[in-house]
Amino acid sequence: MPRISVATDDIEITPVAGDASHRKYLRLSLNGEHRILLISPPELENNQAFLDVRNLLEQHQLRVPACYAVDIDHGFMLLEDFGDTLLLDLLDDQSVGQLYPQAQMLLLRLAQMKPFNLPSYNQASLIEEMDRFAYWFVEKLLGQTMGGEGVTVFSSLQDALVRTALEQPQVVVHRDFHSRNLMRLPDNELGIIDFQDAVIGGITYDLVSLLKDCYIRWPAPKVVCWALEFKQMLESAGQLQDVTDEEFLKWFDWMGMQRHIKVLGTFARLSLRDNKHAYLNDLPLVLDYVVEALHNWAGVEPVCADFLNWFDSELQPVIAQQPWMAGAQQQ
Repeated sequence: MPRISVATDDIEITPVAGDASHRKYLRLSLNGEHRILLISPPELENNQAFLDVRNLLEQHQLRVPACYAVDIDHGFMLLEDFGDTLLLDLLDDQSVGQLYPQAQMLLLRLAQMKPFNLPSYNQASLIEEMDRFAYWFVEKLLGQTMGGEGVTVFSSLQDALVRTALEQPQVVVHRDFHSRNLMRLPDNELGIIDFQDAVIGGITYDLVSLLKDCYIRWPAPKVVCWALEFKQMLESAGQLQDVTDEEFLKWFDWMGMQRHIKVLGTFARLSLRDNKHAYLNDLPLVLDYVVEALHNWAGVEPVCADFLNWFDSELQPVIAQQPWMAGAQQQ
């Protein structure tokens, strides 16, 4: 690693808001130059995966922070400073029409990347993610037990969601491609961060992360329109063939159910285990996504109807009493 030596009183050090991991970020400013010092405990974070995926994306002309120096054994990295402008900060009814196509171009480039030695988003990983819902959201956050009926209907839904995820074309998936992990750079390009968990998975996963964002919501008709526009982009690029709009939208909706069921458990875990309680404020929107998708498919898919009936009878009354639901109920 290149050795960096400066007088400590010459350098300004400012904490930067981090993500849901154990990583910490510091902005180092010296003579008008800015860098990000990433502190990533090697016993808790896979730093080699961060570097490998960063290099992979950079090789495919995607904007990721440059890496200037690394001490992988101690968990330090000196990175390019992308600034503070998240895509989320820029989104409104007027700007989204220009910004989302820009983001979807990045998704297309991810889908076009050649296969790489990334982990597979396989049955075991998809199930493990959804199991967080039962343990962290239902049992630990709500204080409820799944019960025999709950376990049965949830297991059936899990199996159906996994089948739908695995039948899709499998491509490079960022895994958290949303408005807090895309940044507007000074040259108006979008930079990508928090990419270290990339896998090979379903072609709609990142799309649903973007369009059914856990931090901002758009009208359902717009979401459907954007999803089908991306399908056309995939078809024009030769990345998708012989898939009907109806089939693609089922992939999209059901991938969204898998993701948002996982997120309910993950956000509950972040609060209860990691003391990151702000994520509880995002639970109402994530719940809306889950319930909306279940309602959309309950009329034609018994597995969705069964889980929705259990969810409405057993969990919704408890959810309605949670303090983090108060703001949502007032809207």
